[in-house]
Amino acid sequence: MPASTTSSNSSTNLTTTGPLWSLRTPDSALVGRLAKRLDLASPIAALLVNRGHEEPANTRSHLEASPMGLHDPMLMPDMQKACERLQQAVEGGETILVHGDYDVDGVTGTTILMRLFDLLGAKAVWHIPNRMTDGYSFGDHSVKKAQDNGATLVISVDNGTSAFETIHKLKQLGIDTIVTDHHEPPKPSEEYGELPCAVAIVNAKLPTSTYPFPELCGGAVAFKLAWAFAKHTEGTERVSTRFKAFLEDALSYVAIATLCDVVPLRDENRIFARSGLAALGRSKNPGLAALAKVAGLDEKPKIGAQDVTFGIGPRINASGRLGSAKSAVELLLAKDEKEGKRLAAVLDEMNIERRAIEKDVLEEAREEAEKYRDKTKYPILFVAGQGWHQGVVGIIAARLTEEYGRPAIVIGLDGDEGRGSARSIAGFSVLEAMHGAAKQFMRYGGHAAAAGCEIREDQVEAARESVNAHTKAWLAERNLTEIIAPPLVLDTELPLSVLSDGIMHQVDRLEPFGEANAEPLFLASDVRLDGPPRRVGADQSHLMVNLRQGAKVYKAIAFKMGPRADELIPGTPIHIAYRPMWNTFRGRTKLEIQLLDFQVGDLRIA
Repeated sequence: MPASTTSSNSSTNLTTTGPLWSLRTPDSALVGRLAKRLDLASPIAALLVNRGHEEPANTRSHLEASPMGLHDPMLMPDMQKACERLQQAVEGGETILVHGDYDVDGVTGTTILMRLFDLLGAKAVWHIPNRMTDGYSFGDHSVKKAQDNGATLVISVDNGTSAFETIHKLKQLGIDTIVTDHHEPPKPSEEYGELPCAVAIVNAKLPTSTYPFPELCGGAVAFKLAWAFAKHTEGTERVSTRFKAFLEDALSYVAIATLCDVVPLRDENRIFARSGLAALGRSKNPGLAALAKVAGLDEKPKIGAQDVTFGIGPRINASGRLGSAKSAVELLLAKDEKEGKRLAAVLDEMNIERRAIEKDVLEEAREEAEKYRDKTKYPILFVAGQGWHQGVVGIIAARLTEEYGRPAIVIGLDGDEGRGSARSIAGFSVLEAMHGAAKQFMRYGGHAAAAGCEIREDQVEAARESVNAHTKAWLAERNLTEIIAPPLVLDTELPLSVLSDGIMHQVDRLEPFGEANAEPLFLASDVRLDGPPRRVGADQSHLMVNLRQGAKVYKAIAFKMGPRADELIPGTPIHIAYRPMWNTFRGRTKLEIQLLDFQVGDLRIA
């Protein structure tokens, strides 16, 4: 246990900078059993127990993340109906329209199905809405695209569960729809009923679903349809070599979608992420290879989760954020190296442009946010601006959520109407808050953590008031005055004197990290400086320090903590929230640490 724990402000508490800390405390008997059965170091066993992995057999499965753990796709709602209608279309030579969405999830899922139909020799075209002109999900543009191409079957990817009106229009024209989606089902429509009149709605979040794991992303649901159709086509559980090769390669797209759509990395999602990252490293796809190169990943021994979320994902997203996702889909469907390189360069330039736009909008959004700084009056930060590029409002909402510690809704207005995105903090559903403004929004939907909306400019003020009134009522029911940001949760104590290369290799087994499988955060108490701290970086905003405990000394980097250098006093106990990391320099790899926060003096744990 930590050497010193207190919540008082005694004279030795030299600083109160940073968030509140919370330390998880596991059952020691469970830790001992897991450590012995799986040959794990006690801190790693403690971390796993704290995260709910108590049974050795299940924990071993979690660590191995074998593709054998994927669930049967035929268990998905309406999957049999979807396969039967799709078989009819393929055998009858019908034109199929694959209808995606403009983010990474929709683009990769669209690519999976288009590659499947190419393998089958089926007649298929794709369509993704233009963010600026069409909005998200289905609309009149969907009907027009289907008619223009003579499509008699539309398959949605990452959307469609709420598209009552459009799917009804398609049906009236004799065009069937198969929905593959992962969004929450809508409230029933008085005019259209419980759900849209699609031939099949393949969505594990439907109320009637018995699928074992409902938290898949849209790309994964599209993959499930491809897998199910391969089994349906061949009439066997084990698919032929051509389908097996296709599905294994398609895992690379599923990994990109899973990691970038921030779904929980548990159960199937952990398998998709790990297996898909391995498939991504092996892929011969010229588009992916070119994209990895412009992202600076081509020389890496293996591609990791952060490489996808910070390197590959933003470049795929850039195309859709600036309007049309056409270039992104064409890149992933590219069949030759020259075309792959050309399109990767296009996406890279778009990403540079996106970053510049984002910087300008963020500055304006911060100014607007200051008007609503009062958390008790405005528990939801709701800001809007004319001319804010609608392709970056989601990123801006995420930034404001991080900076202000509360959910944010950001609206980009273009004249009389606007489109927006919402992001939330752990433990609070921003979608629930948005229900309060159902009368003001033209359209809205999404998840607890992220949502989108469309709204008229003259309804923004009323929507802000309604969302916050609804949220304040929710808080009052729970005797709260504001949405409380979660504390900094430390997984377990791992003294620097105990940290080793061997333990770090066990940490590596927990990868890939992401939503619901965060990179471990450890506590080391009573460490000391080994030399003076140094402010580093072009603007000296970062902090570099050597930390000693017992005979061990580790170099530590603390990003954006340069201004806190004066808090570190030689000879004074320092307690750190840290992550161990490998650092390779000039061919030599060694263990270092990243500081997420530190305390000086008495250790304060909630």
